[in-house]
Amino acid sequence: MEHVLIYLLLVIVLFVLLSSGIWIPFSLIGLGWIVIYFFSDAPIGTVLASSIWGSSYSWELAALPLFIWLGEILFRSRLSEDMFTGLAPWMSYLPGKLVHINILGCAIFAAVSGSSSATAATIGKITMPELKKRGYPDTIVMGTLAGSGTLGLLIPPSIILIVYGVAAEQSIARLFIAGILPGLVLVSLFMGYVVIWTFLNPQKIPKEKVHMNLWDSIYAARRLIPVFLLIIGIMGSIYLGIASPTDAAAVGVALSLFLSWVMGTLSWRTFIEGVMGAIRTSCMIAFILLGASFLTAAMGFAGIPRDLATWIGSLNLSPYVLIAALTVFFIVLGCFLDGISIVVLTAAVILPMIESSGLNLIWFGIYLVVVVEMSSITPPVGFNLFIIQGLSGEDIFTVAKASIPFFFLLVIAVAIIVAFPDLATFLPEQMTQR
Repeated sequence: MEHVLIYLLLVIVLFVLLSSGIWIPFSLIGLGWIVIYFFSDAPIGTVLASSIWGSSYSWELAALPLFIWLGEILFRSRLSEDMFTGLAPWMSYLPGKLVHINILGCAIFAAVSGSSSATAATIGKITMPELKKRGYPDTIVMGTLAGSGTLGLLIPPSIILIVYGVAAEQSIARLFIAGILPGLVLVSLFMGYVVIWTFLNPQKIPKEKVHMNLWDSIYAARRLIPVFLLIIGIMGSIYLGIASPTDAAAVGVALSLFLSWVMGTLSWRTFIEGVMGAIRTSCMIAFILLGASFLTAAMGFAGIPRDLATWIGSLNLSPYVLIAALTVFFIVLGCFLDGISIVVLTAAVILPMIESSGLNLIWFGIYLVVVVEMSSITPPVGFNLFIIQGLSGEDIFTVAKASIPFFFLLVIAVAIIVAFPDLATFLPEQMTQR
């Protein structure tokens, strides 16, 4: 029981450090220093230097800035506008009509950007003014954008899956493939909710006056070709074994630069802005990972994860009870931290528990990402809420209220993934058999 009290005390210390305004990496390093100083005889300076160096030269991390740069390039291109034009004729026949463009647009953009905030901002920048002009209710427009933006964390290529793969020492390619079916489940849940909402509120959806014939709809869909070329180039090269995730990221950047040039949106100014945006975000994530690496090493020297895993094992909790407890824990944590921070902060402690319980680490990575997707739409620290607030001009409480149904849809998605783990493990197993 003593090690549990120590763990709780360390969690409290971490929250104190974070709430004091200290940067997350320094908070992690500070907590690691405390752990080694009080609970281990290991030399602090040596552990700090070796852990930071050991985590910084990981080849898998090279994919991180490349995928972030890819998202920055696409954010400044005409891709989202083309997606609206290509999808609109097909969506006007569904209950909910053009609201579905928010969901499918985010799903498609997520397949080439890997970022939740970039997905919500890029799609919302185009669809929100157009849907408002056509008379669609603000509530359903804001809710679908905030909720569907979370698909950027799950549908490959995903930045957070790269972070988890490095922390858990799992194949990033297999994690990418594992996210496909759960991502499609989420898209189905979101679209199903819009259909049900439309049947309950038929008067709130405006009548679309223009319906294209089949040929015109197909012709308009040609605008989707660039994004599908990107998806094929990135995911196809990984799944066929032609490229590693890092190589595929470089392919994606090259293709996106070429497409941006063809579309006429590539200039020296947008190029520099994209590079600098990628550098800022990549440095932030890398710095957090370095701090988390030191904390992981410190806790390893102190034996806290091992003792905690042993204690959890002595409770004889079933995997379902353990997952239920972790779900509540991650939801609470998501109210204060973003998804990447949650993964790197908890990996050192949570992964030993998961391994001792016999759960598949690939499956757990997908479960974890779906749970932390909730952090993007939960106040007070929900980045998607801030993005939609900036786009809509509404207050944060109005945006959060519109996102509530999608929070519960994510809870349902977690239950589905727990009940049917093959959704996350089937495709990676097929990939292994090839």
